[in-house]
Amino acid sequence: MIYCGIDWAERTHDVALVNDTGELLAKRHITDDAAGYKILVDLLAEYGDTEEEPIPVAIETSRGLLVAVLRQGKRQIFAINPMAAARYRDRHSVSRKKSDPGDALVLANVLRTDMHAHRPLPNDSDLARAIAVLARAQQDATWNRQQMANQLRSLLREYYPAALDAFATWTNGLCRPEARELLKVAPTPARAARLSRSQISAALKRAGRKRGIEAEAERLREALRADWAHQPPLVEDALGKQTLALLGQLDAACTAANDLAKAVEEAFPQHPDAEVILSFPGLGVQLGARVLAEIGDDHNRFADARGLKAYAGASPITRASGKKSSITRRRIKNDRLNHAGYLWAFAAPNGSPGAKAHYRRRRDHGDWHASALRNLFNRLLGQLFHCLQKHEPFDEQMAFPTPLAAAA
Repeated sequence: MIYCGIDWAERTHDVALVNDTGELLAKRHITDDAAGYKILVDLLAEYGDTEEEPIPVAIETSRGLLVAVLRQGKRQIFAINPMAAARYRDRHSVSRKKSDPGDALVLANVLRTDMHAHRPLPNDSDLARAIAVLARAQQDATWNRQQMANQLRSLLREYYPAALDAFATWTNGLCRPEARELLKVAPTPARAARLSRSQISAALKRAGRKRGIEAEAERLREALRADWAHQPPLVEDALGKQTLALLGQLDAACTAANDLAKAVEEAFPQHPDAEVILSFPGLGVQLGARVLAEIGDDHNRFADARGLKAYAGASPITRASGKKSSITRRRIKNDRLNHAGYLWAFAAPNGSPGAKAHYRRRRDHGDWHASALRNLFNRLLGQLFHCLQKHEPFDEQMAFPTPLAAAA
């Protein structure tokens, strides 16, 4: 059997092919373009690569055009962690020498000796991979939007607390279009105090508000004219210009998050697994798309539910040595899936009496809030694995059966 290792870089790549005995059969230095990819494909074909029996490839990344070219057909692609490759290099050399062709040879030998210990890239469908791109981008845009809102809030606290007090009753606060439109009109307390009801009403209408404009304009006018301490005029004007600059960035972040959310709403319901995922309490379109993006639609990716739980960081990990033994939460995990799981477990008790009872039982047992949510996420994830394998919707009675004593 032939094994291929590729040392990935930005502009060029090094390729190495070895056989079962570890003999180096070929090595190439290719460019990161169509010509380089053709050289690689021809090299693999020269050493017996066919559509029925493709040569497995080890590379230190799971993204990019090179990986997309190699994933065509039935070929197994192994994304090797760079730290694992570095440890493997130390097994054969104590001088700590390093080179790109040598790293390619190391990756090929990783497959030759330990391919069973590494997991190939999942065989997800194109639709699932497209949803993963959109869901992750929307998640990043949401985090970026919140980061910009926090920066703006911190700045307003320095010179403009009246604005924060006026927007405190609104959900999402500074991310609301009404708040951003009012700050554009009045970026300083002095300009806000001179706003009339008609100017505030016009700003609310431009932001898209339809109802309760007059009453809201009166409330905002009184809040913005409240008595607060002020910075010196020159400093206040400078801070107002900084606020306008941050508002431009916040507007862009809000627009990106909203546009990506609409794209997810269009793509996610088209997937065959969407119906099963949306049947679970606490999972909507956006959160369900994030879950699908991380677990994929390759139902053979995980041998059992325990593997999925470990991948998500929902199951605990045991560290035992001699007389010492400790059970802690997992720190090496899929952070995106773990974050989505926290939100899922937080919302699930609102739509599932069984999930709510499970959470309360864990709290009464002595778990902290985060620990109880993690335990609930662990249980929901096992149920999701079962439902996806059987392609069955969530069933409250089967997921959280009523205890016999309570029923009696």
